[in-house]
Order: sequence, then C-alpha cells, then structure tokens
Amino acid sequence: MAKKLLSKNEPVRDYHPKSKELISLLNKYDDLKSKKITIPIIIGGKEYYSNDIGECIAPHDHKHILAEFHKANKDQVNHAINSSLSSWKEWSSTSLDFRIEIFKKAADLLKNSWRDTINASTMLNQSKNVFQAEIDAACELIDFLNFNCEFAKNIYSNQPLISPNGIKNSLEYRSLEGFVFAVSPFNFTSIAGNLPFAPALMGNVVFWKPASTSVFSSYFIMKLFQEAGLPDGVINFVPGSGKNIGNVVLNNKNLAGVHFTGSTNTFKHIWSSIGKNISSYKTYPRIVGETGGKDFCIAHKSANIDGLVAALIRGAFEYQGQKCSAMSRAYIAKSIWGSVKEKYIKEVKTIKMGSPRDPSNFINAVIDKTSFNKITNYIEDAKKDNDTEILTGGNFDDSKGYYIEPTTILTTNPKYKTMVDELFGPVLTVFIYEDDDWLRTLELVDTTSEYALTGCVIAENKTAISQARKILKYSAGNFYINDKPTGAVVGQQPFGGARSSGTNDKAGSESNLHRWVSILTLKQTDSIPTDYRYPFLDTKKK
Repeated sequence: MAKKLLSKNEPVRDYHPKSKELISLLNKYDDLKSKKITIPIIIGGKEYYSNDIGECIAPHDHKHILAEFHKANKDQVNHAINSSLSSWKEWSSTSLDFRIEIFKKAADLLKNSWRDTINASTMLNQSKNVFQAEIDAACELIDFLNFNCEFAKNIYSNQPLISPNGIKNSLEYRSLEGFVFAVSPFNFTSIAGNLPFAPALMGNVVFWKPASTSVFSSYFIMKLFQEAGLPDGVINFVPGSGKNIGNVVLNNKNLAGVHFTGSTNTFKHIWSSIGKNISSYKTYPRIVGETGGKDFCIAHKSANIDGLVAALIRGAFEYQGQKCSAMSRAYIAKSIWGSVKEKYIKEVKTIKMGSPRDPSNFINAVIDKTSFNKITNYIEDAKKDNDTEILTGGNFDDSKGYYIEPTTILTTNPKYKTMVDELFGPVLTVFIYEDDDWLRTLELVDTTSEYALTGCVIAENKTAISQARKILKYSAGNFYINDKPTGAVVGQQPFGGARSSGTNDKAGSESNLHRWVSILTLKQTDSIPTDYRYPFLDTKKK
C-alpha cells in the first residue's frame, strides 16, 4: 500500500510586474552582477586555490565576468578524496534524524533568506528567465530537500514482515563503503544540488564536481549547505576539468558510487572506466546516471489545436531547449497541420528574446560558445538541405550573448539528422504524416532515436491514446498525455529515462535513494540451538 506523503510542493511565485518579490529578486541580480567574486575549491570546510583559473560568465552578456573559479589539480583531487574518506566514519554513523535536520534547515533557508541569491545566480550564470529560475533553483531544490527527507524515513521504516517467536529480524540501512562521485550539469541548479545531497542524506560522503558553466550558482548551493550545518568534508566542492578530476577519481579503489547527470558520451566513458577498473575497487560502485534525450511529441488528428501549439512552444523553447526533456521532434497529422502551422507561426513570432534581467523575455541565451556553434551548424545545414525548410527563426547572433532564435525545421525526411541527433537548443523539427499512417508513425517514433527520456501524445481520441501508450511503452521514461514532455515535479512525476538516456533510477522518488544504501540484514535469536541434530535425525523415535 502506497504511503501518503506529508510533504507539499513549494508554491511557485508569480513575480508579477512591480511585485515585491520581483523587485527583491532583480535587486539581488544587480548586486551579484556588480561584483566579481573568487570561488575556491572547498575541501574539509577549508578553501583552496590553484594556478588554473576558470571564469563564470553571463551567457547573455558573455564579456561580463561574474567570478573566477579555481580548478583542482591532481594533488587537490586526492586531498578531497582523502578528506571524504576521513569524514566517512563519523558521518555514516550519524542518525537519519540528525541528517534530516540539516537538510530540512537547508530547505527552509532556501525558501526564505537564500531564495533570491540562488535564483539570481542561476539567472546570471545559466541565463534563465525569472520563472525558469524560480521553478528550478528554488522550488524544485526545496522539493528535493523536503521530499527526499521523507522518502528516506519511509525507506528506513521498511522492515521484515515476519519475526517468528524467539527471533527478531530487522534491516539496517548503511551508507556505501567509500565515497560517491557526484557530477552535476549546467542546466538545472536543482539537479546540481540534488546529486551530492541525495547520497549525503543517506549517510554517504560525496566528492562533488559541478559543471564548469554553472560553478557560480553551485558555489552558492555549497554555501547554503554549510550555513545549514553540514559538517566539513561530507560534501567536498571540487570544480575543475572533467579529464583531470575524472581520471583520478575513477581510479581510486574507494569509489563507491557515481551520481551523474550530463552527456551520454561522458557517462559511457565513466561506465567504461569503472568496468576496466572493476577488479581494483573495494566494492562494486553504484552507477546512477541521467543523460541525453531526443524527446518527442506525436499529435493525432483528434488533437486540441490550441493545446498542441502551446505544448510545442513551451516544450521546445522554454530555457532555450536546454533541458534533457525538451521537445525536439514532433510528428503531426496532415489533416490538422494547416491549422496548427498558422497558429504556431503566429505565436512563435510573439516570443521575446533577450537578457533574463528583463522579465518579459521568454527565452534567453544558450550556455556557451561551444553549444552556440553546434546548434547553429545544424541550422545552417537545414537552410541548405533539400528535404528541410525553416518555418520560424533560423537567425542567431553571438556578438553580445549566445542568442539563437526559436527555430522550427520542417522536414520530409523522418530520419533527418535533427530528428535523430540531440541538439540541446531552441530547435524543433517537425514531420507531417498521413492520417492513415498513425500506427506506422508510432513505430517510427519508437525506432528513430537511441534515447528514451520523455515524450508526449496529444489526442482526444481514447483509442489513439491507448495505442500510443502501448507502442511507445519503452520510448520514454516519462510519458505525458495531452501535455508537453517537460516539467516533472518532485513527488508527482519521478524523473528518468532508459536506453541511452540513463539508468532510470527516478530522481524525485524513493527509488533513487535506495541506490545510496547498502542493506544489512540482522537476525537475533533469543535462544541459540545447542544441538546440531534436526528432528529427522532422531533415531530414537519410531
């Protein structure tokens, strides 16, 4: 029987124009932008510096430097590992209630005094608009902190159902033996906080490597944890290059787990490295990863046109399409395409693009030059190829910020590269199918991409919905009916995908936390048997 959750999702603030909360947030934005801070490596609660310096920039104003951050060298990586291991014995022995008290305090701080700081740093460093920052950096991270504490209690309460007379059976939920390597992405501040926090909540010590393009907001999360009372060394904050850090960490015999969100290729490299080193580890490392996506929408001829258009725009272009769950391929029935196309183009033309400092801007800049170049190369190819047409956007400019217009590509080739490859940008590719090809198109959706993260079906016809659910059962880890394929909420839609999209361990649920404990089964007998002989060996009885 499912347990009723006591936690509630953090309400999303509206930030109406001229509201107190908007004025407060923009003041914090201006304050953080006006300073240039130095971000250290934090090991065992102490700050360390190196000769290798990186810069935190604002993608929408890439000449503006928000901070300089120090990248860990090999000696500092080893020091962070040793610090984690030194902290392990005491932290792994603490009570769950003690750990919960710390992280519940972090949630309360984030809900109040830290909210503007975490939101503003996310707006600046990751170019998220006010609303995207609020639902991510504040609300989702608060939800992770609160719900995971409740999930952990539920896990600890799971005990054997049967203890016969004279015997007491129980389970002890131990931390993993060693340290957990948490590798966080740039696109969600909430994920950056959850990846080190979730294992730490379960009694583990964590080596945290934040994405270099979001060190700014990640640093403030680390400071938040410290203010909440997290003991030194439980989470060590170690920015740096993946190559310099990863090789040292993955070769350490005390690696107990990896908590990862990022690119598919990087995750495959981590898994391969662990496989090659498997004989050298003290224990088999737990590997938990959420990687890429090529997320889809399939619209049946019975689809609600207005709802479909809204889903296409929100699903594809919110946060510049830089969500693992962002809609990047759409399949639309021919009979409704005319109406959809007209309304869709009209609506896309109303989208404003610019700095997140202006709350009226719906989309902002992509994260960096590398991403800008990758996405625009696909757009340039689509302009020239014979089987594609640019319906919206297609323009871009990186003179001040890494801006790419919300771009829609119409293709006659359902296997065109932008229908297959993960772009991670504001680009949606549309394929129009014949109404009678509904079932064949469902099969096409299932077989086109290596990924299986999110997807949606837009339809009013119940039979069509049932068919989509059946045929697309393994095409997504999160499947949405009459909604966009983004916006999973902690406690409501546990998130994760399979195939090349990850291990599907469902962040935002108990499932993920189970991966960070090693169960000890205890059997205590009141009266120990004193004779090895069982009744069937009693030869005196006839």
